[in-house]
Amino acid sequence: MAWATALAGLAGGCAHVSTTTHVPVAQVPHSLDASKAELIEKYNKQVAAIQSLNATVTLTPTAGSQYSGVIEQYHEVNGFILAARPALIRVIGQAPVVAKNVFDMVSDGETFRIYIPSKNRFITGPARFEKKAEKPIENLRPQHLVDALFWREIPAGAPVIFEEMEDAAGRAYLLTVLRRGEGEGNFIVVSAIRFDRGDLNVSEIENFTGDGILTSVSRYSDWQASGGGAPFPHSITVARPRDDYKLGIQIKKLTLNETIAPERFHLEQPAGSELVDVGKEDSGVKP
Repeated sequence: MAWATALAGLAGGCAHVSTTTHVPVAQVPHSLDASKAELIEKYNKQVAAIQSLNATVTLTPTAGSQYSGVIEQYHEVNGFILAARPALIRVIGQAPVVAKNVFDMVSDGETFRIYIPSKNRFITGPARFEKKAEKPIENLRPQHLVDALFWREIPAGAPVIFEEMEDAAGRAYLLTVLRRGEGEGNFIVVSAIRFDRGDLNVSEIENFTGDGILTSVSRYSDWQASGGGAPFPHSITVARPRDDYKLGIQIKKLTLNETIAPERFHLEQPAGSELVDVGKEDSGVKP
């Protein structure tokens, strides 16, 4: 990984190997230039510009068992995403044609709630509860999408590695955001942010735990001007390697930064549904 090579350079010197490939001028894509400071400013400006989101979407489970277990026979579902900083989110998935709910899930950053009508099951628990359940359907977490929609700010003074890179996906800049760990010279990777040099838009963000474990890879494309004063990607792919799923989000209609009433993030357990509390002791986990 590119950031790992750069990280090694913090400890002491990097060896640079240069290779030359001759490409016809007509085939060389146009690349925009930017400095580290300019990219950090651009990124943080985008973070600050998005405070709420109301989107009509198509959701496509491209891998893994969690979402495919809910969507079952449907290749994709239509749906709605409501989100507001810092951590409110509601995601509703509906079957094609009949517009019947396949799932309805909410999170406030502390607790999540999910209702799955076809199973008549209502699942709840702590938002950051990460222990995998035996039943994949119980591993769904609406707040995973919060991380993809609402990016983390790069704090002022945070150590950031700046790289130029080129691979099969094209020319890019990479900002690797670090935080200082315990002990002198100890740095921990927080995130790796890739900017496409064709337009300087963010094309990928990798997020990590404090132990350097990759938690999510979110890819962004089809950036469009949107109401609310900021551009926004209309094609997003969220991959959660440790949660064993990948979900494609195609935005069909989008409204940014409008006030969303708090009650729209409220989801009560339907009468007669089975309650599954993944944070309780009877699930094998101490509260």
